[in-house]
Amino acid sequence: MNFAVRKRRAPLIIIVSLVDILIILLIFFVVSTTFKKDQPEVQINLPESKTAKELPAELEHAIVSVDENDDVKLDGRAVSVDALEGAVRDLPGARKSTLALQADRKASFGAIIKVMDALKLAGVRNLPAFTREEK
Repeated sequence: MNFAVRKRRAPLIIIVSLVDILIILLIFFVVSTTFKKDQPEVQINLPESKTAKELPAELEHAIVSVDENDDVKLDGRAVSVDALEGAVRDLPGARKSTLALQADRKASFGAIIKVMDALKLAGVRNLPAFTREEK
């Protein structure tokens, strides 16, 4: 009896479709990392604190910043201390409740106090300040 011996073929992997999938994934990751929300418009040297905590980046804060020249900005827009109270009152309630203060370590204490007074007059109750962890 003669039995026919079949030769097994090696499985074929179609590489072209794998390359297409990898290119699509690469494009997805490149595009999704460009949407990361940073705040490069204001360069501030934050003071160090022993009690500083890393907050999740997903929190959307309305940010009042005071730079080393005592210039005040609300979400990157320059605003005077006198107009700050009205500008904060015009913010929606959710953004006003998450408002935070970001002051440069070289900013004058008087300017920071004026900003804090304007924010309290605008109805901001809880005012966290951004700091950075000690090294």
